[in-house]
Amino acid sequence: MVDFTEVEVKFLKGQRLGRLATVSSDGQPHVVPVAYEFDGKFIHFEGYNLADSLKFRNIQENPKVAFVVDDLVSVKPWNPRGIEIRGVAETIQKDGNLNIRITPVTKASWGRDLHQ
Repeated sequence: MVDFTEVEVKFLKGQRLGRLATVSSDGQPHVVPVAYEFDGKFIHFEGYNLADSLKFRNIQENPKVAFVVDDLVSVKPWNPRGIEIRGVAETIQKDGNLNIRITPVTKASWGRDLHQ
């Protein structure tokens, strides 16, 4: 498991959109934006027709994923920030709905605001 700093937790809980990267069985990468929730330990997402989606099928074949949340604090001065999480995704039921839970294995963060 990965330990997140207080600043990283606040950032992840304050955002709602991340980018999920999966890989198909033939090695083709697939990146899509997903609305997510962060509970301080796991990334969770669901979605309309999730079980019929390419990301869902890819996760069933290969549960290793990458997930990036980033934004631009300002452009003058240039101040991007973000977190890349690599982890393992699994299908669960949450509140009666099909859900994907990502267990973080590694993380890398960048930006002044995330390294105070």
